[in-house]
Amino acid sequence: MYKKIIILLVCLIAGMSFLGLLKLKNNSKNNSKITIQFSSWGSESEIKILKPILMNFEKDNPNINVDFMHIPQNYFPKIHLLFASNTAPDVIFMNNQYLPIYANAGVLEDLSELNSEFCYDKFYTKSLETLSWQGKIYAVPRDISNLVVFYNKDLFKKYNVPYPKPDWTYYDFVKTAKELTHEPNVFGVSFEEEPLFYLPYLTSFGLNSLPKFEDSQTQIGLNKYADLRNKYKVAPRKEDSASATMAQMFLQGKLGMQVSGRWLVPKYREEANFDWDVVEFPKGSAGSIVPMDGSGWAISKSSKHKKEAIELVKYLSSKQSSQEFTKSGLIVPARVDVAESKVFLDGNKPKNAQVFLTEIETSKPTVVGVNYREILDDLKTKTEYMFNK
Repeated sequence: MYKKIIILLVCLIAGMSFLGLLKLKNNSKNNSKITIQFSSWGSESEIKILKPILMNFEKDNPNINVDFMHIPQNYFPKIHLLFASNTAPDVIFMNNQYLPIYANAGVLEDLSELNSEFCYDKFYTKSLETLSWQGKIYAVPRDISNLVVFYNKDLFKKYNVPYPKPDWTYYDFVKTAKELTHEPNVFGVSFEEEPLFYLPYLTSFGLNSLPKFEDSQTQIGLNKYADLRNKYKVAPRKEDSASATMAQMFLQGKLGMQVSGRWLVPKYREEANFDWDVVEFPKGSAGSIVPMDGSGWAISKSSKHKKEAIELVKYLSSKQSSQEFTKSGLIVPARVDVAESKVFLDGNKPKNAQVFLTEIETSKPTVVGVNYREILDDLKTKTEYMFNK
């Protein structure tokens, strides 16, 4: 009898232990988090905006942990190595210039059929086109990047030069630059040898393909740009700017106009001690056609947590998150409902912020390819003499 009681107690204890372990295992399963990795470049100010958004995402999705990988420099070489070593992040911040390399290699998830998740109708169609490859969407856009003409209104007043009008032409632009130029202290317009800053001259004079130096259509636009420095003498040479950037020269009151992008707005709002505004890029023979770039969030095809990755991209590209990215003045949002709201058109400088949106109508997504970076590097090498005769 005594032995039977002992055996019964042992069985009871064993059964309770088993149930306890099972419960513990189930609780552990319920409390476990899935970690997804997310990479991005970005300045300190951009990361200050991004981190709270990621924290809120984790609060709203307690089962997902985001391992944020900030790569402030040499971003794409490092991303390339991560893909090569099969350790790519689940979510990758991507731009249109590098996207074809990864999409063509088959390492990005095709997001074309996920309209129900991302509501593509909320975005500018052209912003989706910038982040597509061979007709398929590979990233959900955060922003649009196009170039406009910043101008120093105080210098225009000082030299009695009429403010530029929206429908002005390249020749109006040159005339205005001549009237603003008072060497050696003031030049009419900026001049930068990075292709980004002179591609609008090429496309506005008819280029609609990759900018290869030898192409006759490319040469037309390049000559129009080089003329600003070599023929009309309205743009600074290297010795005129010394080590100063075009942005620094603009802030110093040494440039009447500067061709650049939205990313300068926060800096000019904070540092410019003169009145300034923006206007559309002037029309060439083909019109005012500014190449449109874009950046957004892609998902690695090798991700083991695609469901969670989709949830993160949905959150990052939501209206609420887009508003947070936009408030700083740093970007032109790719979402129509944010771009055409008071969040973007907030009444702060530039007063004519609508220009960034107006240009979307006439712009064209930048023509890119797998070898786009090599083409630009070749262009930089071959224009060195042309720009510095």
